[in-house]
Amino acid sequence: MEFVLIAIVILVVALIAGLGLLVGRGRRTTRLDDDAVAGTTLTRPRPPVEEAPPARGSTASGLGLPPEAPEVSLPPAEPEPGLLFETPPPSAGRLVRLRSRLARSQSSLGRGLLTVLAREKLTEDDWEEVEETLLAADVGLAATTQIVERLRTQSMVLATASGTDLRELLVRELVAVLGPDLDRTLGTDRHDGLPGVVLVVGVNGAGKTTTVGKIARVLVGDGKSVVLGAADTFRAAAADQLETWGERVGVLTVRGREGGDPASVAFESVRTGVEGEVDAVLVDTAGRLHTKSGLMDELGKIKRVVEKQSPVTEVLLVLDATTGQNGIVQARVFTEAVDVTGVVLTKLDGTAKGGIVVSVQRELGIPVKLIGLGEGPDDLAPFEPGAFAEALVGGGD
Repeated sequence: MEFVLIAIVILVVALIAGLGLLVGRGRRTTRLDDDAVAGTTLTRPRPPVEEAPPARGSTASGLGLPPEAPEVSLPPAEPEPGLLFETPPPSAGRLVRLRSRLARSQSSLGRGLLTVLAREKLTEDDWEEVEETLLAADVGLAATTQIVERLRTQSMVLATASGTDLRELLVRELVAVLGPDLDRTLGTDRHDGLPGVVLVVGVNGAGKTTTVGKIARVLVGDGKSVVLGAADTFRAAAADQLETWGERVGVLTVRGREGGDPASVAFESVRTGVEGEVDAVLVDTAGRLHTKSGLMDELGKIKRVVEKQSPVTEVLLVLDATTGQNGIVQARVFTEAVDVTGVVLTKLDGTAKGGIVVSVQRELGIPVKLIGLGEGPDDLAPFEPGAFAEALVGGGD
């Protein structure tokens, strides 16, 4: 009888244990099924790895992770096999080297003006032709009026001037409206122990990411250390593109998850630059239509978040020169959203409307600091009014 009781007890215990296992399994299965319905994916937190200092050309990631996954310090990314660091040329004299390319695309402006001014006696029709030529080049009404009035006061000189004299006179008048006294220095130097911080903004398709990469080349060519921030989290291709630019010149790129908070990426980029004691941090932002107020407000947020680490020393607005006067409308909206300190005009080699430089400066009171003259990696040049006017007029040696 005693053995029978013991057997019954063992059987009951075994049944209870078996039921417990079945209930536990049922609960885990239900939780995973519920998550699947919600469209989420459960991931195990990655084990921590030993933190290593970032290498040149590596990617700092780990931004925008979900709450259940702790931030992890990732080892430096290895450069692409066979990828060699490039040493870009210094920025000094870069516009002079690219002058012939600019002159080819703008030649109609110089030829048209010189042809009219070389006539023996200038009539009202001739002056109207000068005005039309300048306006067609997007010089703008106010600047065109100023140039024509100054040339008219010298009409007696024009009647006896040689071709060389006419050219020099026209160059001089163009330089005068290009704002030769405006401060065109870039805020890319360290100050008070902190790096220069540059935000690059603009509409979709203006060439922001490419411009950031080219600016990095300019700075590296001048011997500066740089960190790149891929705060365009809406396009993974933009972060990949920027990372490639950084790898080629051996600078660090900080990026986050696609669709993550761009302000967080910008913040982490500047933090990395501060800790690394670099000279400059360049932050690429997502392209946004100037008509979308929500996206414009986001720029203000990015700037405020960044300045918790270091002051923003430069906000560059990238404008596509081929958009003409529409670029002025875009620029006004951006200047209302964030304090733009300089303009980068891209694609000037593909348009005969180089006068947009004048319009932007006069309408906005913001200097053009850089111009893009092609798709090559070194086709970005500091803006120099004298060299630019020479190229616009053309015909010189």
